[in-house]
Amino acid sequence: MMKITQLTTDLETDSALVRAVDALSLTIAQGETFALVGESGCGKSMTALSLLRLLPDSGRVTAGRVDIDGTDLLGLPESGMREWRGRRVSIIFQEPATSLNPVMAVGRQIQEVIERHTPLTGAASAAKAVDWLRRVGIDAPERRALGYPHQLSGGQKQRVMIAIALAAEPQVLIADEPTTALDVTIQAQILELLQDLQRTQKMALLLITHDLAIVSQMAHRVALMYAGQVVEVASAADFFARPLHPYAANLLDALPDASKRGQRLASIPGSVPALSQRFAGCRFADRCQDAQALCRTQAPEILEHASGHAVRCFIYQGAMGIEHASRNAPPVAASAHEASAAASNTAVPLLAVRDYKVWFPIRKGLLQRTVGHVKAVDGVSFEVQTGRTLALVGESGSGKTTVGKALLQLLRGHAQISGSAVLQGQALDTLQGAQLRAARRTAQIVFQDPFASLNPRMRVNEILEEGVASLHPDVGDAARRARVAGLLDKVGLSGSALTRYPHEFSGGQRQRLAIARALAVEPQLIVADEPTSALDVSVQAQILNLLNDLQAELGVAYLFITHNFGVVEYLAHDIAVMQGGKLVEYGTAHQVLERPQNAYTQTLLRAVPRLRR
Repeated sequence: MMKITQLTTDLETDSALVRAVDALSLTIAQGETFALVGESGCGKSMTALSLLRLLPDSGRVTAGRVDIDGTDLLGLPESGMREWRGRRVSIIFQEPATSLNPVMAVGRQIQEVIERHTPLTGAASAAKAVDWLRRVGIDAPERRALGYPHQLSGGQKQRVMIAIALAAEPQVLIADEPTTALDVTIQAQILELLQDLQRTQKMALLLITHDLAIVSQMAHRVALMYAGQVVEVASAADFFARPLHPYAANLLDALPDASKRGQRLASIPGSVPALSQRFAGCRFADRCQDAQALCRTQAPEILEHASGHAVRCFIYQGAMGIEHASRNAPPVAASAHEASAAASNTAVPLLAVRDYKVWFPIRKGLLQRTVGHVKAVDGVSFEVQTGRTLALVGESGSGKTTVGKALLQLLRGHAQISGSAVLQGQALDTLQGAQLRAARRTAQIVFQDPFASLNPRMRVNEILEEGVASLHPDVGDAARRARVAGLLDKVGLSGSALTRYPHEFSGGQRQRLAIARALAVEPQLIVADEPTSALDVSVQAQILNLLNDLQAELGVAYLFITHNFGVVEYLAHDIAVMQGGKLVEYGTAHQVLERPQNAYTQTLLRAVPRLRR
């Protein structure tokens, strides 16, 4: 269906020329799901934009071909490409909020595609647009079709983006992280929809994702990218059963799940190298435990090692006398920590929450009188013990984030809060001034969106030192700087980061800065709101190892808000499940995961994608 040959893409920057995609060659068959995986910065999204010639002004395809039915898309004039985009080849963009027109009703945006590429017009195209909204799982599609993007949740915007991409029933669909913003239940619906369309329309799907569990369930074949190059290509079954490239093996070892509890996850040191440099040897050499002198002086070719399984590594080309093995890390020295955590389960809780309610007023009229309330959190009760992790799980809108913010008194004046939250014997809702400031030494939060929570006008050293200076004025300047430098090292960032601003970091690096800021005041409780959602698998492993180490060394407790059940299985001691502002199930991780009692919990667990190896 699509044949990509030696695709090369360059981006011009103020400082250097960046080769984002370097001589990429792939073939995608009719009806096949082909997954493109790898860390942020490896060139996956730039590959997708290159195929449809949607590169930014600074980018250009400098070599290669993209053939569909004998037509080279790279050789077509722009007027010719308009006939192909949407109709023959379509794309689901990674950021739906920036891809949808904010001043056009979402139904009309779907109609544009239908009317441009099919015979339907007027009422018929409007009805078809509503039908697509229904097919992608949006409630009340007739009403939603008349709404605007800002009136939709992140998950709903993602579903609208998917409806636009599928509206003209393309032959090839490029899906760039199509389920990132979705709950596991909606994610399962969308993946099932994509599979149904493939069966009925023989559609080829290029799936770009960091979720290897989805890849193992959806993909027929897999290509792994690193630093702009494809380093391994195989059938999905072969890739997960016997990954050949050291990078592939490390990524799979870094995935958290229940079987790795008590072990350190295999994190890959360093980060993806800058693509503005000239590479003399293997691009993974600086991070590879198998690297030899040859790897640093010569660049390996990608060659077939077994039938249908190609790899770019000297190990499999007879040039090095070693055999690669999976690097599953040895068990972490945490047995004593596990024992103390178990013992603390019977002790006085660090945080005790009873019948907690957070209601937001609904105001109407000229005088803005309160006519009702949105019951975001409606009577939840749980405990967090010293040295233990309580995972708070549930779908978007269930009230998880609201619980975390309200407990730390960040919603005062915005919501009506009742019930009790007692931290180390102190009722948090009664604290004021100096007492509340003192409590913030004990409890800190890592926000879900690191970019919005970091001051863009402050350098990293100022951001990290601010909390220490405010909450621990007894710490001197030299000791404060030393503490901050040590924290950067713990979260995997170099000392050069101290003088930079937040916008100079990737999303994953900003998340690490947010975690370092929370740790700087040495709290006993951290409310972590989706702290690993923006991270690659390898960086996620670093952060989870760090959180485990801190819990073992300092007895830090976590209220861990997440939708990633792999992380829950690996990290959590206890689990609380929320639905519609209420707690529907609460117990130890073993009880909830192995013997869920509530129907909603059972539905959530059934929808979780599992890695098939």
